[in-house]
Amino acid sequence: MYQTQESKIIPASAELIYNIIIDYHEGHPAILPTRYFTHLEIVEGGRGLGTIIDVEMSFFGAKAAYHLEVTEARPYTLMVEEDKAQGVVTSFILDPLDENQTRVTIQTKMPSKAGLAGWVEKQMNSWVTRKVYREELEQLAEYARTKSRTLS
Repeated sequence: MYQTQESKIIPASAELIYNIIIDYHEGHPAILPTRYFTHLEIVEGGRGLGTIIDVEMSFFGAKAAYHLEVTEARPYTLMVEEDKAQGVVTSFILDPLDENQTRVTIQTKMPSKAGLAGWVEKQMNSWVTRKVYREELEQLAEYARTKSRTLS
């Protein structure tokens, strides 16, 4: 098992960011970099705990599919997506720094193969995942900025 994460301080409230992340109809799809996330389908729910989605991703020609369930949601602090079959768990951790600034961390834990193949896979996956998460956090910051303007 290994873990990859990326964080960014976003100039928005934890409440606004949380509401974007848990909204799989509009908010969450808007923050996903489309060059990596090629498909997102809501299977059940669509907002927070209990939501089930199917996601397809593409990295440098390799494709991956995930069947994710939101298994934990703590308002304004945490949301967890889990693909139980593959053992992949992604957490969105929100740490409010003040009323209008939040440190957002996207963290994924996934199983790894043994030996050299596992080490290489871990290095490559970690590098790619951090790159994707940096873009996702940038898009989250931009989307939150846009949402803040429309709410003002």
